[in-house]
Amino acid sequence: MPIYAYRCAACGHSRDVLQKMSDPVLTVCPACGADQFLKQVTAAGFQLKGSGWYATDFKGGSAPATAVAPAPGGEGAVAPAAAPAAVPAPAPASDGGGTSAASSSGAHGGGSCACH
Repeated sequence: MPIYAYRCAACGHSRDVLQKMSDPVLTVCPACGADQFLKQVTAAGFQLKGSGWYATDFKGGSAPATAVAPAPGGEGAVAPAAAPAAVPAPAPASDGGGTSAASSSGAHGGGSCACH
């Protein structure tokens, strides 16, 4: 059951009351008897803890920082481009005189591909 905070506008008396949501709102102040006992708006009384979906996806604040190494040479320096990977030279074309299964398969045009 939720706890509601009440405060009297006439005398300033305040009280927290444990009530069902279906219970009627209190209006009479228990201290002075005035009909000015009002329900106050308060913050929720729970806190989400742990590393579940709330902390990783929806919690306020900045996103988790990713580690990025600074460029060598200080601020504003441009990192050198990576060297291109070595590409093997294509195999020389056969002279067409061979009759092996790889060269006559036709699907790959010979035995020069990596699957043979």
